[in-house]
Amino acid sequence: MKRKLFTLIFTGFTLALTAQTQIVNGGFETWGNSSPGNADEPTSWYSNKTGSTVASIGPQTCYQETSNPHSGTYCARLETKYYVIAVVNGNLTTGVVNAPSQDKAEGYIGTINYSTATDARRMSFIGRPDSLVGWYRYTQATNGTGATAEKAKVVAFLHSGDFNDPELPVNANHPDLSANKIGKALFNSAASDNANWKRFSVPFVYTNGNTPEYIMMSITPSDNQMTTAPGILGTGSKLWIDDLEVIYNPNASVVENEQNNFNVYNYDNKIFIDLSAKNDKLAKLKIVDITGKVVMESKLAGNQKNEITLSAELIQGTYFYQVSGAEIKKTGKFVIR
Repeated sequence: MKRKLFTLIFTGFTLALTAQTQIVNGGFETWGNSSPGNADEPTSWYSNKTGSTVASIGPQTCYQETSNPHSGTYCARLETKYYVIAVVNGNLTTGVVNAPSQDKAEGYIGTINYSTATDARRMSFIGRPDSLVGWYRYTQATNGTGATAEKAKVVAFLHSGDFNDPELPVNANHPDLSANKIGKALFNSAASDNANWKRFSVPFVYTNGNTPEYIMMSITPSDNQMTTAPGILGTGSKLWIDDLEVIYNPNASVVENEQNNFNVYNYDNKIFIDLSAKNDKLAKLKIVDITGKVVMESKLAGNQKNEITLSAELIQGTYFYQVSGAEIKKTGKFVIR
């Protein structure tokens, strides 16, 4: 596949580095949404009780927990419960818990309320973090089909526009907005109890080099959307969650800095470093991906123009170049499309 590089101007690059936003109310210290309104939901977060019509009929599954938070005064407790004829998976999200019907396969988390199209819930977010971290405790279901396989899940999607999870529609329950996805971080707990607070850390995997507009998070004690656990007589899985945040890898923050006057430019799948006027025997090129990982290195020759062919293994996305030596230094950012 033919690849082209597009170098970015210095000002735009600087803005990209400073736009390091965080998850709103990730410590769950403030509670009570004013719109649509539920005292049992953290501010800027939602549960099934303020979901679409069918979802809101179910029992309360999200609770303000004052006993033994990881830090501060509160944490969130989520429970999966049996209700009349079905199991309602506990959930806490920055979006809407949508249940178009009583078929669990059609349930999804989205930024738009299935029942009320004017109800849009999006958490603004413009950074490209390295990882998602947080703290959790977990108690598995004690009875019912599949109880011993229960796992907790925390997932974060960085996206533009609107988004849905699961991404693929089921029985036309929502539009396919998967093209809006920019990155994803996913944590699954072990299928076992965890009585003490435990830290988790998972990387964001980026699908393209775009800058996100929003982050959509979903947290549940039942990773399997179709779970039949715990059953009528069982006790549902419980998840305690606290202190969610994103981490920005400083290695990915390549500062635009031109100590010496020489040109770096590109064409097709090659990058050119013009060192015609630079006799630096230690000059080298290093290419770093968005996570800070070095994905390519090459020695450079002084007193000539260097032509470097990019590795065919580099996928589409954002990268940083570093040209350095004994007397030269230049860094910048480019995108492979």
